Amino acid sequence: MNTIAQTDDETAALALLKSTKLPLLEAAQVACAAVRAGRGRVKRALRCIAAGEEELKRQERTVTFDKAVEEALEARKHRRARTLCDFRYVTRRFMKRCPGLARRRVRSITPQECAAYIDAAFETPRQRQKARLTLSGVFSTAMKLGWCSENPVARVEAPRVVEKTVPILTPEEAEQLVQAAREYKGGICLPAVGLMLYAGIRPHEVARLTWADVDLPGKRVNIAPQHSKTGGARPVTLLRPALQLLRTAQAPAPQRICPSQWLRHWRAVRQRAGWNRLTRPWQQDICRHSYASYHAAHFRNLHDLQLQMGHRSTELLRTRYLNLPNEEEATIYWTSGCRRLRESCA
Repeated sequence: MNTIAQTDDETAALALLKSTKLPLLEAAQVACAAVRAGRGRVKRALRCIAAGEEELKRQERTVTFDKAVEEALEARKHRRARTLCDFRYVTRRFMKRCPGLARRRVRSITPQECAAYIDAAFETPRQRQKARLTLSGVFSTAMKLGWCSENPVARVEAPRVVEKTVPILTPEEAEQLVQAAREYKGGICLPAVGLMLYAGIRPHEVARLTWADVDLPGKRVNIAPQHSKTGGARPVTLLRPALQLLRTAQAPAPQRICPSQWLRHWRAVRQRAGWNRLTRPWQQDICRHSYASYHAAHFRNLHDLQLQMGHRSTELLRTRYLNLPNEEEATIYWTSGCRRLRESCA
């Protein structure tokens, strides 16, 4: 039987391939691939192998989803308590409604899976829109920490939300609310109700204000960034009904405008005015929408209203806020409160 003589280099190469403990053919294939990547140059092939090893380590560095949520919360610890509460609620609901998500490695989660998680955990388009933003925040933090190479939520289409016009209070209903606030516990909620009805300030923003934020001589209230829902400062002009309500109940500057346990008192005022869950449910943000609608109908200045509301443009006003009453109703809204206040003080 004929045998082929091997050189010393060939014998050494064969021994080297055997030392890898791989089948000889597979070891040779790997060696050939490295040489091709190095374009036939040994040093370049070795650099390719080293670079590939580092990249593989980077790709394998990741954590489970629940750990990524913890880090995302830690990165947002400076945010307001309500913001953190919403973030916790959404992420917990994801992990509760989507079995196995908590232990999934974030680097392995695909855009298609993110879309399925959002659909499984939330029902309405607006809920899914908020859930998408929260989920994106988790992956954004994971990217910064090197736990994933991209944010898969960026490739998930945002749910389309069809804006619906929110109903507004009639002038008579606004008066009922003011009267109920005046009669409830000596009027402790009256300034806050006045700011919501006649300055368009949100209930949670009002709860953060003190009398130091109110400039009665300058006829405005200053919403600081830490008090605003959107994080932007804005001065709000105090029109006559709001001014008169505030002047009847002004307290020392450091004191909060709202009483402690504000939301409980606010709910009691609404119930006193006739709203209840069964026959006359309260519409969230109806005071703010009423302010915007009556302001637009009476003063006819959307640009000024946009600034008062703290919006970036007038688009949201046009699509969601404006349920325009007629001019007579708008006039009654802005004047009847003043008239009633004068009558009660007479």
